[in-house]
Amino acid sequence: MSVGGAAHKVAITAATSGLILTAAMPTHAAADNPPVKLEPVVVDAPVSADPNAAIGFERTGVSSKYDPDAKLASISVAAGSHAVPAAAKGTLSTPLDSALVQTSGFGHRTSPITGEAGEMHNGQDFAATCGTAVNAAASGTVVFAGWHPYGGGNRVVVDHGNGVQTTYNHLSNIAVTVGTEIDRGFLVGASGTTGSSTGCHLHFEVMVNGEVVDPLNWL
Repeated sequence: MSVGGAAHKVAITAATSGLILTAAMPTHAAADNPPVKLEPVVVDAPVSADPNAAIGFERTGVSSKYDPDAKLASISVAAGSHAVPAAAKGTLSTPLDSALVQTSGFGHRTSPITGEAGEMHNGQDFAATCGTAVNAAASGTVVFAGWHPYGGGNRVVVDHGNGVQTTYNHLSNIAVTVGTEIDRGFLVGASGTTGSSTGCHLHFEVMVNGEVVDPLNWL
């Protein structure tokens, strides 16, 4: 007799005698019936959209603004170094409203006044008729505005902080005073031919920690 049959008979006997029996009988159901593996059901349903529906895509606006004054403020140059950091390029604005026409450049040259060879030219000359507006190359404070005894004539010096200064020389007139805080592009004077000069032009200098550097690396 099988185990299942015996259990069935015991249950019948208990039912007829009014007895309630609880019996734990071993079973092999799990072994005889392994679990069924269910595969996911994929339903291919067509996707449709109203051809007249308006579809739009919104994109967060992204913009960038180059701040030359902030860049200039972040520049640091070791005292006594003639090296110009790459970050300096473009940090200064052109001091003239018109297109810059370069004449005598920064470095050693033959003096146009004395004819002496090897003279150090401390800045960059730009052609400009007398009376042309000369503007600050960056925001800063005017630390000198007056006559330069060493050939610069009417001269303005603007301190931009962090050891960087710009100078504007041979001016026909000066439009600022010492101590004035000015913005980039502010009128500092007008071009001229005062001091040691052979004609109307702007002599523009950049100084870092008191030493002159090539202005073209900063414009």
